[in-house]
Amino acid sequence: MRSEKERVINPESSIDEIRLAARAAADVRDKLPQMIRPGMTTKQIDDLAAMLIAASGGKSAFFGYKGYPGQICISVNDEVVHGIGSPARRVEHGDVLSLDIGIELNGFIGDNATTMVVGGTVPSSDVQRLLDGTREALEKGVRSALAGNRVRDISAAVEKTAKRYKLGIVREYVGHACGRNLHEPPEIPNYAVRDRGPELRPGMVLAIEPMLNLGGKDVVTDKDKWTVRTRDGSISAHFEHMVLVTNNKPEILTWLKT
Repeated sequence: MRSEKERVINPESSIDEIRLAARAAADVRDKLPQMIRPGMTTKQIDDLAAMLIAASGGKSAFFGYKGYPGQICISVNDEVVHGIGSPARRVEHGDVLSLDIGIELNGFIGDNATTMVVGGTVPSSDVQRLLDGTREALEKGVRSALAGNRVRDISAAVEKTAKRYKLGIVREYVGHACGRNLHEPPEIPNYAVRDRGPELRPGMVLAIEPMLNLGGKDVVTDKDKWTVRTRDGSISAHFEHMVLVTNNKPEILTWLKT
């Protein structure tokens, strides 16, 4: 019997259900940014997400999870993850906005994230570097999700890219496996650790999610006990895909094919 750290999702019918949940989450991820305008409150954004999630036939995988009060996680500028929609918080031109979206559909989970600039105009070359580097770190991590590799190979690929772009790597929050549950083992750090981690096997579903910033690695949690922000106030970005390990190249479950 395989340990929890080597969980493989079978049979194929379960993978098909996860694909559906992942596509639903990706559809919301792609539609929601097109609906966001400067001056909106983050609560309005959360409400839009709730509408899109309901239209998918699923429900938020985050709402109520360990008491989380939002439909999605909405993190602005120096907020790294777990920001909560608020009627008192408005997004403005040039704000860097991370949207983390999870959907439960038919008992399976879809989980992904993206970062956008409100109003569409990137405010500085440093922010562009952050966005480009975090996207590329995710891409390199995904490419390393090969059968026979180890979790550390994904982590090392993300870290190498982050260092090349001179970006800080958040260490307290990591990627994970998911499928039947939102967070399943193994954890997937965004930096290489000494332990190589479990071997990647066909059938594993992984949520790879670099969380990088323009400053240092240290973070703090707000009084709401959810919102995590960089200690030095530097701007942060977060991108995430769900990936199926196969006998060939990884299958990105949250990449909508047009």
